Amino acid sequence: AGWFARHGARRLLLVSRRGAAAPGADEAVAELAALGAEARVLACDLADRDAVADLVRGLRADGETVHAVVHAAGVGRLNPVAAVTEAELADVVSGKIAGARHLDEFLDPEPLDLVVHFSSIAAVWGVGDHGAYAAGNAFLDAWAQSRPAGRARHLSVNWGPWAGGGMVTDAHAAAMSRRGVSLLDREPAMAALRAGLDGDDTALTVADIDWERFAPVFASARPRPLISEIAEVAAQAAAARADAEDGDQVAGELRKRLGELSQAEQARLLVDLIRTAAGEVIGHDSPYAVEAGRPFRDLGFDSLTAVELRGRLARSTGLSLPSSVVFDHPTPQALAEHLRAELLDEASVEALPTLAELDQLEGALALRDPDDIGRVRITMRLHSLLERLGAAEERREDTAEVAGRLRAASNQELFDLIDQDLGLS
Repeated sequence: AGWFARHGARRLLLVSRRGAAAPGADEAVAELAALGAEARVLACDLADRDAVADLVRGLRADGETVHAVVHAAGVGRLNPVAAVTEAELADVVSGKIAGARHLDEFLDPEPLDLVVHFSSIAAVWGVGDHGAYAAGNAFLDAWAQSRPAGRARHLSVNWGPWAGGGMVTDAHAAAMSRRGVSLLDREPAMAALRAGLDGDDTALTVADIDWERFAPVFASARPRPLISEIAEVAAQAAAARADAEDGDQVAGELRKRLGELSQAEQARLLVDLIRTAAGEVIGHDSPYAVEAGRPFRDLGFDSLTAVELRGRLARSTGLSLPSSVVFDHPTPQALAEHLRAELLDEASVEALPTLAELDQLEGALALRDPDDIGRVRITMRLHSLLERLGAAEERREDTAEVAGRLRAASNQELFDLIDQDLGLS
């Protein structure tokens, strides 16, 4: 109300469920008077159709003409969708939905120039435990979009959380900040509203977002075209693609390192890698503060820190890991086993010690310069080894071919083959 008074509004009606009995009502009237605006405070539940009808009749009787409306009714109640009762849902959405419909029904459309609906970012990209609140605000967005042309302009503003008031508790504000959503300062927020009013859109989102924190969590489960063209998000995506291109080299180096270790040593290396990364994410100086057998949830991991740990492990292993990997494999030990399985299939595990020995042989040959006789003897040995490996591979291919023929053969063809091999034909 103060912002509208500072921008030329001289007659304001402040309508709420409690009216003059609402905390701060008298102070608000005095502040508006100091700004040169006359304010009346009226009580009305916008969800009550009869009450809205009475309110509008009373205004007409008093000679009041409504030129603009700011529909800011709302009830904030945090609850998971599955836990919301029918009564709670109705309480949260009624002021938004019924209020918008009742104002549209009873206000005289002729002098009405503007209706601004105060919606929420919960209706844009969803907010945890705000299912009912998101639904009510999504209705406002759709309502503004669907209003007929030629009547009052409707603008639905999807606000982020406000500093210095609003419905946000300190704990909730801290949790949102960790996810990249900061509280809105009043002046830049209202400047954004001014820009929206100067335009002709029916929807406007105003939020203070740290995209470096927000985007990875928001897009952790699937791509999000909604934000993909934002410059900061696009830069993050490009950096992620560059990291992925380097991933094969990182994974190859780690595979080689694991191949030189026993299975127990491999597990220990990967567990230590995970514990170190997890400790850094949740603020521990030592990896030993992260117990190898303790679930990540018990260590304080949530969706944000799980995504951060996933990112660190992806960079250090070269693997493409799903966003749910920390919760799918809920302890450092279980996650280490998963990483080992991703890095090393059984054939690779068996071959890696031999490949490491070949690397040593190659290095030894590079350091020495054998005479002609020695070079011939080495070459003959290597050719002999290659021939033996090739013969073994041919036998495997022959065996596979015979097995395939047997699987495809009819009964008569099988009998003919047996007779031929036994010399009975």
